[in-house]
Amino acid sequence: MSTIDRTYYQSPLGMLEIVSSHETVFSINYLDKECKPSPKIPHSTQDCIRQLEEYFSGKRRKFELHLQPTGTPFQLHVWDELLKIPYGKTISYLQLSRKLGDEKSIRAAASANGKNPIAIVIPCHRVIGSNGEMVGYAGGLHRKEWLLGFEQGEKQLGFEFEV
Repeated sequence: MSTIDRTYYQSPLGMLEIVSSHETVFSINYLDKECKPSPKIPHSTQDCIRQLEEYFSGKRRKFELHLQPTGTPFQLHVWDELLKIPYGKTISYLQLSRKLGDEKSIRAAASANGKNPIAIVIPCHRVIGSNGEMVGYAGGLHRKEWLLGFEQGEKQLGFEFEV
């Protein structure tokens, strides 16, 4: 049986909990409770943290990690589609449902988007309302706005987000 590591990483958006094993990332979640960063970074998480640091420093636009989110076949299909959205770009929930092959799946696509277990890396923050409004983000709309502003060059590098 393999060991599951839980690592706490202080990002500009607040504390992240990374769950991994053998260099496979299962989840990255925002924590809004007080928590200290992990003093020792397990081997299984080192590459993920390095890539997150590169992303937040403006040096990385695409993650190259082994991801293994847990979900239904439809959710996995949605999350795979999210990985195709380029850095700094957005699509609407309607466009996402069309890419999935069924415009009528918009609500199911939005629900799957909201259940994305690997924040930032699987870029569900890049999906917005059809009218261009910021809608729905499990990490909070303030984080979604920050991520999109950061990716579109509106946020200064090194800007510290306050939770």
